[in-house]
Amino acid sequence: MNRPCTRNKNKRQRNDDSDSSSSEILRKVHLTGEVSQNDICQLYLIWKPLCRECHGNSKDSPNCFCGLIPPPNRNRKSGLWQRIPDIIQSLGPNPYKDLRTSIEIPAGLTNLGATCYANSILQCLFMNSAFREGIFSVEPDLLNQHPVLDQLARLFAKLHSSKLACIDSAPFIKTLELDNGVQQDSHEFLTLFLSLLERSLSHSKFPNVRTIVQDLFRGSVSHVTRCSICGKESDASSKIEDFYELELNIKGLNNLDESLNDYLSLEELRGENQYFCESCGMRVDATRCIKLHSLPSVLNLQLKRYVFLPKTTTKKKITSVFGFPRMLNMGKHLCNPTETSLVYELSAILIHKGTAVNSGHYVAHIKDEKCGHWWEFDDEHVSKLGFHPFGENSSSLSMKTEQMVKSNWPETVANGDFKVINHSQGDIYSSSDAYMLMYNSVSTKENHAKQHTTVEVVESDVGTRNISLPLHLHKEIQELNLFSSKDCEEYQSRKDRHLCYITERREEIKQILSEASVQSLDESFFWISTDWLRQWADTISPPYVFCCTDCYSSIDNSSIQCSHGKVPFSNVTSMKRLSSTSWHRLFTKVGLLV
Repeated sequence: MNRPCTRNKNKRQRNDDSDSSSSEILRKVHLTGEVSQNDICQLYLIWKPLCRECHGNSKDSPNCFCGLIPPPNRNRKSGLWQRIPDIIQSLGPNPYKDLRTSIEIPAGLTNLGATCYANSILQCLFMNSAFREGIFSVEPDLLNQHPVLDQLARLFAKLHSSKLACIDSAPFIKTLELDNGVQQDSHEFLTLFLSLLERSLSHSKFPNVRTIVQDLFRGSVSHVTRCSICGKESDASSKIEDFYELELNIKGLNNLDESLNDYLSLEELRGENQYFCESCGMRVDATRCIKLHSLPSVLNLQLKRYVFLPKTTTKKKITSVFGFPRMLNMGKHLCNPTETSLVYELSAILIHKGTAVNSGHYVAHIKDEKCGHWWEFDDEHVSKLGFHPFGENSSSLSMKTEQMVKSNWPETVANGDFKVINHSQGDIYSSSDAYMLMYNSVSTKENHAKQHTTVEVVESDVGTRNISLPLHLHKEIQELNLFSSKDCEEYQSRKDRHLCYITERREEIKQILSEASVQSLDESFFWISTDWLRQWADTISPPYVFCCTDCYSSIDNSSIQCSHGKVPFSNVTSMKRLSSTSWHRLFTKVGLLV
């Protein structure tokens, strides 16, 4: 049999002695009917040592007040003595966190479930200053007649001048009647959205407003079919068609130059694909090609990463790496090349993350036209990338090993999900997820920088952006910013008052408990419930008792009293012996529950 250790044995002996002493005192009192001061000291454990900064509260000592508050530099998980940041968090959301740290930082857009495809396109359109100014120039009467156009103008105004770091896109998405639970294709969204805007803007009474979309995004092409026998072109070959983006194949191709050459290459029409030549009066071999006649100010290049699989009747995403330059000379690709170069600069990259066609996530990397910095727009989150579209350290990233970017750029290597390569003709980038590229014309930039002065405007207080807002939008944003400022001021005021109250409460409790010990047996004292005292010392708001019409906090000793209102010694481990000074301080503060 294991023998009890000395410590346990001694501890049990002391308890036995205490119980024996109490029993003897009670037996004596029962026989004599007399109670001495010493008897009270023994029964109520008044003889216990006074509190001397113990490490824990002694339950069996009515003289120990340690443990009611934590030691210096220590905190609790809840209550009055928890960490100040946790107390502040209990006040609710901090509206300051909803504000931009700087007006130079673009704002994000809320994702309502599966609206990242729309958010990315909207950010690309907004960051194009010419398009943004065009939307701001739309007259109020036209906005009132077209809800989608109106919500777009309001959304752009908030992105432009609101103090908020994230703008709620719900009003716009709702007006456009998009299903926010279904992921859609960003390219299809852009095509349909520009078409909708073009129809809505056509009703404007101002010529430059009617053609905002066309002036920026419209180019022209023709589909030329030539007979290999007589050399004549089909009648349809002379028809000039508009385009708003070029859809480029990337399967089996390494870079943008190869894709453009493939897009404009001759297609041989032979065998079953022969062409019926009206001049020859029979089916003949022929060639077909696309000719570029004019290019827009903003050139949208759709990379066809989604390919249809006939066997499964499904679409699959091509995840091979694809290279594209920072500077793009499109002059050589026109059907009538000119000596003057037609140079474009990369302005935005739409990225689709994931391998599935109908899922994944869209983000946009966009260049700020003012400062030249690139930003990543990931719904609510906007991150600064620096002067490279994939970040300053993108060349050191290695998410997966990719193939060489060959052909016209033999010295370029794509090692990682994307990479920046120095090239004699300028930087070249590569990515396995780039889905759409946007280039802004450099050589014709000044010609397309139109001044829209069709509506009354005011200068916006947005630092270096210097873009004017229509008066009606400016007033709305001003009210929104005033509301945000007021919300922040009220929160700060509430926070200051609460922290001041916390500090006062803590000091009050420390003061009262520092004088709680009874220094002499001759000194008067009061018994108080330990549970109530602990609750009072650890509750941010004192315990409240509802009585009649008043709401007040009171000392509640009912748990330690008998039916006669007395304090039996058997409850000594549930109560504390409080000095007269501390009792009166506490009583004056909270009163006594009768």
